Amino acid sequence: MPIPGATETLDIDLAIVSVGVSPNPIVPHSVKGLELGRKGTIAVNDDMQSSIPFIFAGGDIVRGGATVILAMGDGRRAAAAMDKQLRG
Repeated sequence: MPIPGATETLDIDLAIVSVGVSPNPIVPHSVKGLELGRKGTIAVNDDMQSSIPFIFAGGDIVRGGATVILAMGDGRRAAAAMDKQLRG
């Protein structure tokens, strides 16, 4: 049975669906000097920082297929590291 208010219709011009189980190879291979992992993913340290100091990455582009929970954790770690780096 329909549940009133369970869905919402929005007028939009564009929707970008971000669903995948592997990284888009264009991104890691288009940045010169970016170190890659064995599966063509971006290699990062524990702070989600790549071999290029101001590039951070997480989720599928680092892990290959990852859960949303792991990707969210990557984002939180990267955000904390970026904040620390920017504050000096």
